[in-house]
Amino acid sequence: MFELVTDFLSDWYFWTKSLHVMSVLAWMAGLFYLPRLYVYHVEGLKKQGVKRGSEMDLLFQHQERMLLKAIMNPAAVSTWFFGLCLVFTPGIIDWSMQWPWIKGACVIAMTVFHLFLAKARLKFVDGKNELAGRQWRMMNEVPTLLMFLIVIAVIVKF
Repeated sequence: MFELVTDFLSDWYFWTKSLHVMSVLAWMAGLFYLPRLYVYHVEGLKKQGVKRGSEMDLLFQHQERMLLKAIMNPAAVSTWFFGLCLVFTPGIIDWSMQWPWIKGACVIAMTVFHLFLAKARLKFVDGKNELAGRQWRMMNEVPTLLMFLIVIAVIVKF
């Protein structure tokens, strides 16, 4: 049975890798955009006439929910699925090197950040967001830093 799985993974390696890269691109797009939506949401709520429960507030909530549920969550799941398929493909990863461990730690950190953003969306819905626009702008850099580390680790393979 194990041999059948590893043979399948080896035969489908390039398809799996392609699907993994496409999933990562979609996930990253969401991770870049959702904090930016939060910036606009926070700053919009400070402007005159934009109040909690207003059409603008509800529009932001809808956009944030759809981005998370329709794009980011499926992309995160498929990134993990195809990434784990690559991990279990024979001969792809040399576990004695540092790069797979660094990539793994960064992917876990990216997932924690994703969950943080999802929890933050619920705070916006409840009107309990505690972060300012500037703080959300800074949060927008987290996926960039993680992506930088992941790409360097995977390409350079140190």
